[in-house]
Amino acid sequence: MPSESSVVTGGVDTHKDVHVAAVVDEIGKILGTKSFPATRAGYHQLLAWMASFGQLVQVGVEGTGAYGAGLARHLAAEGVAVVEVNRPNRQARRRRGKSDTVDAEAAARAALNGEATVVPKAQGSLVESIRVLRVAFTSARDSRTRVALQIRDLIVTAPDELRAILGPLGTAERVARCGRFHVAGDVGDPLVGTKLALRTLARRYEALSTEMAGLEAVLDELTARANPALRGAKGVGPDVAAILLTAAGDNPERLRNEAAFAAMCGASPVEASSGKTVRHRLNRSGNRQANHALWRIVMVRLSTGDPTTRSYVERRTAEGKTLREIVRCLKRYVAREVYRHLVDPQPVPVGADLRVARLDAGVSLAAVADELGTSINQISRLERALVHDSALARRYEQWLSDRNPPAIESSSLAA
Repeated sequence: MPSESSVVTGGVDTHKDVHVAAVVDEIGKILGTKSFPATRAGYHQLLAWMASFGQLVQVGVEGTGAYGAGLARHLAAEGVAVVEVNRPNRQARRRRGKSDTVDAEAAARAALNGEATVVPKAQGSLVESIRVLRVAFTSARDSRTRVALQIRDLIVTAPDELRAILGPLGTAERVARCGRFHVAGDVGDPLVGTKLALRTLARRYEALSTEMAGLEAVLDELTARANPALRGAKGVGPDVAAILLTAAGDNPERLRNEAAFAAMCGASPVEASSGKTVRHRLNRSGNRQANHALWRIVMVRLSTGDPTTRSYVERRTAEGKTLREIVRCLKRYVAREVYRHLVDPQPVPVGADLRVARLDAGVSLAAVADELGTSINQISRLERALVHDSALARRYEQWLSDRNPPAIESSSLAA
């Protein structure tokens, strides 16, 4: 066994019940491999075993967002540097074969030679709660969509008297009507049986809608608490914010720069030049949910007539770009903006504090709305945290400060 003064690197192939670990020295020589249970006690044993070979500088772990999540958290808590390791490529597997030991050795060497450099997402605070709650929300949303389609399909094949009544209605009206059905008679009758099926599905749809509303309210509150600056950006609602916060993790500082974040979101063009041809192709890799979130932000800004976005579209259209190409460019710009909000969020005035300052100054909602060029309803919703708009909140704060300098203290800012 090497002396304790030597420097070693670890690698772990993770599974549901057992993790297989390997340790290599500074030149990549395998010092040992061993299996450990995927439990808290097993994590302690694995770390102690690796450290017995020398000074453990870092560990490459496969699946830090799945089976390796618990181990990655344990190693990070013990002060060990952890890097995310991708599965070996197919060429290497065809050449060397496939086994847990081989994968653990490959993970250790990937961490040693710098092939694996990505710091895994931390999963120990507010963003992790946002992630798991969004899983529940999307599950309810997808289930509700399936129920709506099942109601539609049953109506298509329903007896004529039901189809004539329900066919022309929209989903909301169908659900309301079907949920009130009184079922009486023999369920062996297709008309009675169809009514019972439609009532059951309609009530399930309503229950899922209630569930979604509750989860959406919680996500709204948590995302605003996690990053007010991101929530205040144009086009960023609770669902989009939850996607982007989850993609960055609890430690967004692990993202080296905005280009790395754009690449992670699949919003960076990929070099595809050869010879005298210089071109870039569409990036189809990265986090596709985060890519979709960027697209949604762009679409909201386009549909609501955001002046900056509109002027950019007009300029690039005059240059001969198609709308699809322009949207891709806009996603790259939005990725840059989102990155700044994630790693260096600027303070945003709290709506409740703005309301207190307005009342102290004796100013009406109508006066504020008239001065800021918006509606009374928008100012009211901003004060009650029903809408998040960083630009409007800062203008509101500045106007109150100019009108009455002591009205708002710096303590009213939320990081």
